[in-house]
Amino acid sequence: MSIPRKKQLIGLDIGSFSIKLVEINHNKKGRRLKNFGVALLPEGAIVEGEIQRPKEISSVIKRLFHNLKVRNKKVAISISGFSVIAKKIKVDISDEEGIEKTIRDKAEEYIPFDIDDVNLDFDVLEPEHFFEQDNVDEASEETSNVRDVMVVAAKKDIVNSYMEILEDIRLVPVIMDVDMFALQNAFEISKPWDPQNEDKCIALVDIGAEKIGINIIKENISLFTRVSCPFGGMQITGQLMSKLKVGFEEAEKIKTGGRAINENEKDTVEEIVASVVSEWVREIKSNIDFVYSTYPDESIEKIFVSGGAIGIAGFKDYLSMETGIPVYDLNPFANLIIDESRFDINYLNLMAPQSAVAVGLALRSVDDK
Repeated sequence: MSIPRKKQLIGLDIGSFSIKLVEINHNKKGRRLKNFGVALLPEGAIVEGEIQRPKEISSVIKRLFHNLKVRNKKVAISISGFSVIAKKIKVDISDEEGIEKTIRDKAEEYIPFDIDDVNLDFDVLEPEHFFEQDNVDEASEETSNVRDVMVVAAKKDIVNSYMEILEDIRLVPVIMDVDMFALQNAFEISKPWDPQNEDKCIALVDIGAEKIGINIIKENISLFTRVSCPFGGMQITGQLMSKLKVGFEEAEKIKTGGRAINENEKDTVEEIVASVVSEWVREIKSNIDFVYSTYPDESIEKIFVSGGAIGIAGFKDYLSMETGIPVYDLNPFANLIIDESRFDINYLNLMAPQSAVAVGLALRSVDDK
C-alpha cells in the first residue's frame, strides 16, 4: 500500500540491548528499504522496560540518525516489559457514546495497576460471525453487541520517559505501539502467501534480552497475547558471568560464539544453555497449551520466531520437538525491495531475526490509530 512521503514514519525499536532503526519508502512499486541501522546500548541503559540512563540512550539515537543521514523526524516506537499489559476482554458495546467508559471500567478488573496511573487504548476486534438482522431472536439480540476488545495499558511514567528521550533530541513521536503488535505487522508483510494456511492459527514468538513475547493470531486477529514473560538472552549472559567469572562483554561473546570456549568451560556453558533453553520452551509451550484449552477447535500450524536470542544452539529444534509444531525464522525483510548496491544482503539476513519489531513500526503511518 502506498503511503505519502509526508505521512511515513521511522521505525525505532528501543530495546534493552540495542536500538534498531528502519526506514521504508512506501510507493506504488512496493515497499523499499531506505535505511537500516543498529546501535548497541550501554549495559543497564534499560532494565525490564524501564529507562535507567536516558542521556546515553538519547546520544545513541541521535548518533544513529546522524550516521544514517535520516531526515524524517517523525517516529513510531514500541514498548514492552512488566509495565505494559495487553488483554483481550469481552465488552458490551451497545452504548456507542459511552463505549470508552464501558471498556475502561471493564479493563480495570484485569489491570494490576491503578487505572489512573496508566494510558489505556483499545481496539474492537471484528466478530467471527455477523448476525443477520432478519433472523435475530431475543437471545442472540442480547449477545450480538458483546465483542472481543483488545485492551492495552501502559504505565504513564514509563510512556513519559520514552517520550522525553525523543523530544529531547527533537524527534516527533507519532505512534507508540506494543512490541508484539509491531511484530505482527512485520509478519503480515513478510509471510509467503499460502492459500492452505490463510485461515490457520500462527504463533509469533519473540525472544529478546530480557523478555519473551507471544502472539497467537488467526486471519490477522490476535487470539492471545503475552507481552512479557520474564525470560531472555540475559539469563544466559548472567549465568556465564557468574559461573565463568567473566565480564559482560566476554559473556556475550561466549553466548553468541564470538569467543571460543576451552575444555574447562565447555560443560558449564552447555549446561547453562540447555537449562535456560528448557525454561524458554516450557514457558512457550505452557502458553500454547493455554490457547488450546481456550480455543479447543483451533490448531497452531506454524511457529515463527524472532529476536536476538533465537540463534542459541538447539532452541528451535527443541521448541519444535516439544510442541510438535514446525518452527521458522521470521524474516521481516523477505518481501521488501532491497537495493543490493546499498545493503549487504548477508548482513540483513544476519540481523533479520532482531529487526522485526523495527520493520513493523516502519510500516505504520501518521494517520494510523
